[in-house]
Amino acid sequence: MRRLLIAALLAAALTACTSGDGGIDVRPPDVEVDTPALREAKARIGMEDCVPGDGEPVEGGLPEVTLPCLGGGPDVDLSSLRGPLVINLWQANCEPCREEMPALEAFHQQYADQVSILGIDFNDVHPGRALVLAEETKATYPSVADPGGDLLAEDTFAVARRGLPAFVFVDEDGTVVGQASGGVDSVDEVTDLVAEHFGITL
Repeated sequence: MRRLLIAALLAAALTACTSGDGGIDVRPPDVEVDTPALREAKARIGMEDCVPGDGEPVEGGLPEVTLPCLGGGPDVDLSSLRGPLVINLWQANCEPCREEMPALEAFHQQYADQVSILGIDFNDVHPGRALVLAEETKATYPSVADPGGDLLAEDTFAVARRGLPAFVFVDEDGTVVGQASGGVDSVDEVTDLVAEHFGITL
């Protein structure tokens, strides 16, 4: 009888911790991504503010989910964004994210006027650590924050369920034209992804 009770309690605990698709569902109600300390860190890094889009939702586009800017700044309705836009999903405790962020920053410095990069600190309840990672990798491109993992349920971000880092590609009409697992090591690898998904040669 005791074993049955323990098994039932374990099953209930696991059910409470997982989402419908079997992934971890972290829904913190009180994670602050905009505090004086985080704003100070963002300013020290020189991380750019998020820029909301001005488009309307489109079929096949990003979901109507509004996320706060990491370290302060304007909220962003993802469905309003237009490309060519490379979205990179990352988080503080992701070592492959650390390894690829310098390449993304180098791409941003060279090609920001042609292709934008937006980071999403994805399913991450440690915004302070996320900004430490950004500082250590010198990443200045903007990032929004999804501490509650709201995007886990969205098919347009399905690639992130397989692990981070991950990419989502949005064209100039706002349509999601591709997803890819991350792990790039160089600007050339990023430009190859841009050519593959947007048909743009840089």
